[in-house]
Amino acid sequence: MYESSSVGELANQLRKELDRYSPGGKLPSSRALVERFRVSPVTVSRALAQLAAEGLVVTRPGAGAFRAEPPAARAANGDTSWQEVALSADGADLVPRTVDASGVLASLAAPPPGVVEFNGGYLHPSLQPERAMAAALARAGRRPGAWGRPPVEGLPELREWFARDIGGAVTAAEVLVTAGGQSALTTALRALAPPGAPVLVESPTYPGMLAIARSAGLRPVPVPVDTDGVRPALLADAFRATGARVLVCQPLFQNPTGAVLAPGRRPEVLRIARAAGAFVIEDDVVRRLVHEDAGPLPSPLAADDPDGVVVHVGSLTKATSASFRVCALTARGPVLERLRAIQVVDTFFVPRPLQEAALELVGSPAWPRHLRSIAAELKTRRDTLTAALRLHLPELALPHVPSGGYHLWLRLPDGTDETALASAALRAGVALTPGRPYFSAEPPAPHLRLSFAGVAGPAEITEGVRRLGAAWAEVRGENRSTSTGRDGSLPA
Repeated sequence: MYESSSVGELANQLRKELDRYSPGGKLPSSRALVERFRVSPVTVSRALAQLAAEGLVVTRPGAGAFRAEPPAARAANGDTSWQEVALSADGADLVPRTVDASGVLASLAAPPPGVVEFNGGYLHPSLQPERAMAAALARAGRRPGAWGRPPVEGLPELREWFARDIGGAVTAAEVLVTAGGQSALTTALRALAPPGAPVLVESPTYPGMLAIARSAGLRPVPVPVDTDGVRPALLADAFRATGARVLVCQPLFQNPTGAVLAPGRRPEVLRIARAAGAFVIEDDVVRRLVHEDAGPLPSPLAADDPDGVVVHVGSLTKATSASFRVCALTARGPVLERLRAIQVVDTFFVPRPLQEAALELVGSPAWPRHLRSIAAELKTRRDTLTAALRLHLPELALPHVPSGGYHLWLRLPDGTDETALASAALRAGVALTPGRPYFSAEPPAPHLRLSFAGVAGPAEITEGVRRLGAAWAEVRGENRSTSTGRDGSLPA
């Protein structure tokens, strides 16, 4: 049983038993709960913390846990209908800033216990360098001044490490440390495009980036990608047609297709953007999720850009943990000061203990060992998922098998209802991500994204595909019955 599942089950059981105790009454000791439910002390502590967060119990160090006093009666709800007018009054000349976060939440929401998590966006705990991160955080906490205020741009040593990691002529002075890739993309888009402006995006692309653009009042304009990345001829057409001054792209292990920008297209993309007087935001956050069989990786676009066209986003989060939110935003020229100002206004700085821990982690022998380990594990999981799909679900087309990243991008047969398939899959015990949120305009076909990083291992991948097969059979049967009638006859 997974730890999170154990915590949830214990919390549910204790929640049911709370009526046995009067308000202020003491619950059994942690030791008694460990013995009774045969769980670890950590599980007991987390379950009680969950109930405390819900306001059901109160924990007192050294004394134990007690049933909370009943909450005071809530005041009557106010009238918030006025907000519909206020939030819509942006003006007819601006793009509405309605935000649809469903595509982001699909990869952040934890599915119910027992559901295979094919929708995850981060490494499973078994793949995370938990011991190395814990040791790094402990060492960082003992550093002199570790709890002081850091420079707003980030610790000089950490900026230097990110600059060396990018390569080329990038220097530490051109690097800002930010709190994760999402924050860096938000800062970059706010700095480079005014509200109402078009911004070119790959199609399909990361839903979180589309949500950022729309929340800033920008107009995402799609530029199709194929297995070699963004298509230069269509990119040039899009710049001419829209007058856009920003392109957001992911040249390495593109999300969701897994494509790598072909060597011949790399200089073309920079040349086209430079001719349009535009910036390229390079989303490079999955570089460290390379698979064992990938071969040498191309350098970031930023390493080959002397003219300041590229604003680079690189992160440690994807290769560590969702909570290890340390990222670098790199730019050259006057735009760097604008990026810095926006970040300072938004977040001040990334907490110094986390920056110190990042330095400890990437400087330890455990770091290269971890990267080698996940390279091998991700390849195994990718191959397991690919083989299972080809065996059990050959109807689902797999145009490209990536050599990095953490997911596969599948094309469904024309006419497939993505939402119905996702619902059927969840009933069968597997969570997945429909393709629609990855398109800024009408999608050319139904798609599906399956992550292999957030599951426990190859055995769970195989079981998840078996469950997905059952869901597919259910949806396919419904489609057939809709088109031919329950008895197989054509509808009248």
